[in-house]
Amino acid sequence: MLNVHQLTVAYDATPVFQDLSVAFAPGKITGIIGPNGAGKSTLIKEMLGLIKSSGTVTYNGQPFLAHRKQIAYVEQRKDLDLTFPISVFDVVLTGTYPHLRLLQTPGKLQRQQAHAALQQVNLADFAQRQIGNLSGGQLQRVFVARAIVQNADVIILDEPFVGIDMHSEAAIMAILQEWRQAGKTIIVIHHDLNKVSQYFDDLVILNHGIVAAGPTADVYTQANISQAFSSDLSQVLFTEEAR
Repeated sequence: MLNVHQLTVAYDATPVFQDLSVAFAPGKITGIIGPNGAGKSTLIKEMLGLIKSSGTVTYNGQPFLAHRKQIAYVEQRKDLDLTFPISVFDVVLTGTYPHLRLLQTPGKLQRQQAHAALQQVNLADFAQRQIGNLSGGQLQRVFVARAIVQNADVIILDEPFVGIDMHSEAAIMAILQEWRQAGKTIIVIHHDLNKVSQYFDDLVILNHGIVAAGPTADVYTQANISQAFSSDLSQVLFTEEAR
Protein backbone atom coordinates (compact mmCIF):
# COMPACT_ATOMS: atom_id res chain seq x y z
CA MET A 1 0.00 0.00 0.00
CA LEU A 2 1.17 3.50 -0.87
CA ASN A 3 0.30 5.91 1.94
CA VAL A 4 0.49 9.70 2.01
CA HIS A 5 0.26 11.06 5.55
CA GLN A 6 -0.31 14.65 6.64
CA LEU A 7 1.39 16.41 3.74
CA THR A 8 1.57 20.18 3.82
CA VAL A 9 2.86 22.09 0.78
CA ALA A 10 3.04 25.86 0.41
CA TYR A 11 4.30 28.22 -2.31
CA ASP A 12 5.46 31.64 -1.11
CA ALA A 13 3.86 30.93 2.29
CA THR A 14 0.49 30.19 0.63
CA PRO A 15 -0.61 26.60 1.39
CA VAL A 16 -1.57 24.40 -1.56
CA PHE A 17 -2.91 21.89 0.94
CA GLN A 18 -2.42 21.12 4.62
CA ASP A 19 -2.31 17.78 6.47
CA LEU A 20 -3.37 15.86 3.37
CA SER A 21 -3.62 12.09 3.84
CA VAL A 22 -4.63 9.52 1.23
CA ALA A 23 -3.83 5.91 0.30
CA PHE A 24 -3.36 4.22 -3.06
CA ALA A 25 -4.07 0.50 -3.35
CA PRO A 26 -2.21 -2.05 -5.49
CA GLY A 27 -4.13 -3.72 -8.29
CA LYS A 28 -6.19 -0.58 -8.82
CA ILE A 29 -6.20 2.27 -11.32
CA THR A 30 -6.70 5.37 -9.19
CA GLY A 31 -7.67 8.65 -10.79
CA ILE A 32 -6.95 12.06 -9.31
CA ILE A 33 -9.30 14.82 -10.43
CA GLY A 34 -9.85 18.42 -9.43
CA PRO A 35 -10.04 21.92 -10.91
CA ASN A 36 -7.01 23.74 -12.28
CA GLY A 37 -4.72 24.79 -9.44
CA ALA A 38 -6.23 22.32 -6.99
CA GLY A 39 -2.86 20.73 -6.19
CA LYS A 40 -2.99 17.56 -8.32
CA SER A 41 0.46 17.82 -9.88
CA THR A 42 1.84 19.29 -6.65
CA LEU A 43 0.75 16.17 -4.77
CA ILE A 44 2.47 13.89 -7.28
CA LYS A 45 5.66 15.96 -7.38
CA GLU A 46 5.84 15.97 -3.60
CA MET A 47 5.44 12.19 -3.51
CA LEU A 48 8.31 11.93 -5.98
CA GLY A 49 10.53 14.21 -3.91
CA LEU A 50 10.55 16.97 -6.54
CA ILE A 51 9.32 19.62 -4.11
CA LYS A 52 9.73 20.06 -0.37
CA SER A 53 6.95 19.59 2.14
CA SER A 54 6.19 18.31 5.61
CA GLY A 55 4.59 14.91 6.04
CA THR A 56 5.47 11.35 5.03
CA VAL A 57 4.99 9.07 2.04
CA THR A 58 5.48 5.36 2.61
CA TYR A 59 5.25 2.26 0.44
CA ASN A 60 4.68 -1.05 2.22
CA GLY A 61 5.71 0.63 5.45
CA GLN A 62 9.01 2.03 4.16
CA PRO A 63 9.91 5.49 2.79
CA PHE A 64 8.48 5.72 -0.70
CA LEU A 65 11.65 7.07 -2.28
CA ALA A 66 13.62 4.12 -0.95
CA HIS A 67 11.85 2.27 -3.78
CA ARG A 68 12.91 4.66 -6.56
CA LYS A 69 13.76 1.81 -8.93
CA GLN A 70 10.17 0.60 -8.66
CA ILE A 71 8.58 3.98 -9.43
CA ALA A 72 7.82 4.99 -13.03
CA TYR A 73 6.69 8.54 -13.76
CA VAL A 74 5.11 9.71 -17.00
CA GLU A 75 5.18 13.51 -16.88
CA GLN A 76 3.07 16.01 -18.78
CA ARG A 77 4.11 16.80 -22.33
CA LYS A 78 4.47 20.50 -21.46
CA ASP A 79 7.23 19.60 -18.98
CA LEU A 80 9.39 17.95 -21.65
CA ASP A 81 12.17 19.45 -23.78
CA LEU A 82 11.11 18.16 -27.18
CA THR A 83 14.13 19.73 -28.88
CA PHE A 84 16.54 17.43 -27.04
CA PRO A 85 18.39 15.30 -29.64
CA ILE A 86 17.27 11.85 -28.53
CA SER A 87 15.50 9.16 -30.49
CA VAL A 88 12.33 7.33 -29.56
CA PHE A 89 14.31 4.11 -29.05
CA ASP A 90 16.82 5.77 -26.72
CA VAL A 91 14.03 7.30 -24.62
CA VAL A 92 12.50 3.87 -24.13
CA LEU A 93 15.92 2.39 -23.40
CA THR A 94 16.31 4.75 -20.42
CA GLY A 95 13.61 2.67 -18.74
CA THR A 96 16.22 -0.06 -18.29
CA TYR A 97 18.66 2.22 -16.43
CA PRO A 98 17.25 1.68 -12.90
CA HIS A 99 18.03 -2.03 -13.22
CA LEU A 100 21.62 -1.65 -14.42
CA ARG A 101 24.65 -1.89 -12.17
CA LEU A 102 26.87 1.13 -11.58
CA LEU A 103 28.67 2.06 -14.83
CA GLN A 104 26.86 -0.71 -16.73
CA THR A 105 25.48 0.23 -20.14
CA PRO A 106 22.43 -1.32 -21.80
CA GLY A 107 23.25 -4.51 -23.65
CA LYS A 108 21.51 -6.88 -26.00
CA LEU A 109 18.84 -7.90 -23.48
CA GLN A 110 17.93 -4.31 -22.64
CA ARG A 111 17.76 -3.37 -26.32
CA GLN A 112 15.47 -6.33 -26.96
CA GLN A 113 13.23 -5.17 -24.12
CA ALA A 114 13.05 -1.66 -25.58
CA HIS A 115 12.17 -3.00 -29.04
CA ALA A 116 9.48 -5.25 -27.54
CA ALA A 117 7.95 -2.33 -25.63
CA LEU A 118 7.82 -0.21 -28.79
CA GLN A 119 6.07 -3.05 -30.57
CA GLN A 120 3.57 -3.27 -27.71
CA VAL A 121 2.61 0.39 -28.18
CA ASN A 122 2.68 0.07 -32.00
CA LEU A 123 5.63 2.42 -32.49
CA ALA A 124 8.35 0.06 -33.71
CA ASP A 125 8.56 1.93 -37.03
CA PHE A 126 9.29 5.18 -35.16
CA ALA A 127 12.29 3.90 -33.20
CA GLN A 128 14.86 6.24 -34.78
CA ARG A 129 12.63 9.31 -34.96
CA GLN A 130 13.53 12.32 -32.81
CA ILE A 131 10.94 12.74 -30.06
CA GLY A 132 9.99 16.25 -31.14
CA ASN A 133 8.71 14.85 -34.44
CA LEU A 134 5.88 12.86 -32.86
CA SER A 135 2.23 13.61 -32.35
CA GLY A 136 0.93 14.03 -28.81
CA GLY A 137 -0.48 10.52 -28.76
CA GLN A 138 2.67 8.96 -30.15
CA LEU A 139 4.80 10.78 -27.58
CA GLN A 140 2.66 9.56 -24.69
CA ARG A 141 2.92 6.00 -25.99
CA VAL A 142 6.71 6.35 -26.07
CA PHE A 143 6.78 7.24 -22.37
CA VAL A 144 4.39 4.42 -21.56
CA ALA A 145 6.79 2.11 -23.41
CA ARG A 146 9.59 3.43 -21.19
CA ALA A 147 7.49 2.54 -18.14
CA ILE A 148 6.87 -0.94 -19.59
CA VAL A 149 10.62 -1.52 -19.86
CA GLN A 150 11.20 -0.26 -16.33
CA ASN A 151 8.74 -2.87 -15.02
CA ALA A 152 7.98 -0.71 -11.98
CA ASP A 153 5.52 -1.60 -9.24
CA VAL A 154 4.15 1.96 -9.02
CA ILE A 155 3.30 3.92 -12.17
CA ILE A 156 2.28 7.58 -11.94
CA LEU A 157 0.95 9.40 -15.01
CA ASP A 158 0.29 13.14 -15.04
CA GLU A 159 -2.56 13.89 -17.47
CA PRO A 160 -1.52 11.27 -20.07
CA PHE A 161 -4.63 11.79 -22.22
CA VAL A 162 -4.35 15.54 -22.82
CA GLY A 163 -4.17 16.37 -26.52
CA ILE A 164 -3.93 12.82 -27.82
CA ASP A 165 -5.97 10.84 -30.34
CA MET A 166 -8.58 8.26 -29.41
CA HIS A 167 -6.43 5.38 -30.72
CA SER A 168 -3.54 6.33 -28.44
CA GLU A 169 -5.87 6.82 -25.47
CA ALA A 170 -7.37 3.36 -25.96
CA ALA A 171 -3.91 1.80 -26.35
CA ILE A 172 -2.65 3.42 -23.15
CA MET A 173 -5.75 2.38 -21.20
CA ALA A 174 -5.27 -1.22 -22.36
CA ILE A 175 -1.75 -1.20 -20.94
CA LEU A 176 -2.94 0.36 -17.66
CA GLN A 177 -5.47 -2.46 -17.37
CA GLU A 178 -2.72 -5.03 -17.93
CA TRP A 179 -0.70 -3.41 -15.15
CA ARG A 180 -3.74 -3.55 -12.89
CA GLN A 181 -4.09 -7.29 -13.58
CA ALA A 182 -0.42 -7.66 -12.60
CA GLY A 183 -1.14 -6.04 -9.22
CA LYS A 184 0.67 -2.78 -9.84
CA THR A 185 -0.29 0.54 -8.24
CA ILE A 186 -1.39 2.95 -10.99
CA ILE A 187 -2.10 6.64 -10.33
CA VAL A 188 -3.45 8.89 -13.08
CA ILE A 189 -4.07 12.64 -12.93
CA HIS A 190 -7.05 13.11 -15.20
CA HIS A 191 -9.06 15.98 -16.67
CA ASP A 192 -11.98 14.46 -18.62
CA LEU A 193 -14.73 13.98 -16.05
CA ASN A 194 -16.94 12.19 -18.55
CA LYS A 195 -14.64 9.15 -18.47
CA VAL A 196 -14.03 8.89 -14.73
CA SER A 197 -16.48 6.05 -14.13
CA GLN A 198 -15.22 4.18 -17.18
CA TYR A 199 -11.50 4.42 -16.41
CA PHE A 200 -10.91 4.30 -12.66
CA ASP A 201 -11.42 1.75 -9.90
CA ASP A 202 -10.68 4.32 -7.17
CA LEU A 203 -10.88 8.08 -7.27
CA VAL A 204 -9.33 10.98 -5.37
CA ILE A 205 -11.17 14.29 -5.71
CA LEU A 206 -8.86 17.13 -4.79
CA ASN A 207 -9.28 20.85 -4.26
CA HIS A 208 -6.57 22.17 -1.92
CA GLY A 209 -7.25 19.09 0.17
CA ILE A 210 -9.15 15.84 -0.15
CA VAL A 211 -12.80 16.37 -1.04
CA ALA A 212 -13.42 12.62 -1.26
CA ALA A 213 -11.42 9.43 -1.85
CA GLY A 214 -12.39 5.80 -2.31
CA PRO A 215 -14.07 3.50 -4.82
CA THR A 216 -15.19 5.52 -7.84
CA ALA A 217 -18.76 4.27 -7.56
CA ASP A 218 -18.94 5.71 -4.03
CA VAL A 219 -17.17 9.06 -4.39
CA TYR A 220 -17.99 10.18 -7.94
CA THR A 221 -21.22 11.86 -6.90
CA GLN A 222 -22.95 15.06 -7.82
CA ALA A 223 -22.41 16.44 -4.31
CA ASN A 224 -18.64 15.81 -4.38
CA ILE A 225 -18.22 17.21 -7.89
CA SER A 226 -20.24 20.25 -6.91
CA GLN A 227 -17.99 20.81 -3.88
CA ALA A 228 -14.74 20.39 -5.81
CA PHE A 229 -15.69 22.12 -9.06
CA SER A 230 -19.08 23.87 -9.25
CA SER A 231 -22.76 23.10 -8.92
CA ASP A 232 -23.29 24.03 -12.57
CA LEU A 233 -20.74 21.51 -13.80
CA SER A 234 -22.05 18.79 -11.53
CA GLN A 235 -25.58 19.32 -12.80
CA VAL A 236 -24.43 19.05 -16.41
CA LEU A 237 -22.36 15.92 -15.77
CA PHE A 238 -24.95 14.02 -13.82
CA THR A 239 -27.82 15.05 -16.07
CA GLU A 240 -25.84 13.63 -19.01
CA GLU A 241 -25.13 10.41 -17.12
CA ALA A 242 -28.80 9.97 -16.35
CA ARG A 243 -29.75 10.07 -20.04
